[in-house]
Amino acid sequence: MLGRYLGYFRDQLTFKIGGIPESRLRTSPLPSGWTPLELLKHLTHVEQRWLEWGFEGRAVADAWADHRDGRWYVADNETLTDLLRAFHAQAERSNAVVAAHELDEVGQPGERWNGEPPATLERVLLHLVQEYARHLGHLDVVAELCGGPVGE
Repeated sequence: MLGRYLGYFRDQLTFKIGGIPESRLRTSPLPSGWTPLELLKHLTHVEQRWLEWGFEGRAVADAWADHRDGRWYVADNETLTDLLRAFHAQAERSNAVVAAHELDEVGQPGERWNGEPPATLERVLLHLVQEYARHLGHLDVVAELCGGPVGE
């Protein structure tokens, strides 16, 4: 069930980002200043950090590649197409991790956990579901302000 929710939230993210006018994808109507493309890249890396780097303990070249100077970051040469391709590729890798483990399985110790015991897969998935739900609510506001789709 957690995997289905995660898939649903991924689909909603893709739908909402795809409905925001291209001219508004790199700008923000919010005081915090994050953009829809930055959110897309952030959620791609969130899945990588929690499932690959964290749970499975894999080496990741730059686990925080979605951040620069304490903010979410997208380079000028990164396109919506590139970011969606990376997002979908990460979703496939994440789905493979989930399929290969049981919910009560404990992840590998590693840098991700800052010295704390690793989380179970269930805890990781619950974190991802809540993070997607929260950020999709944020994206609803941005999409509405930008003339894009809102709601389900």
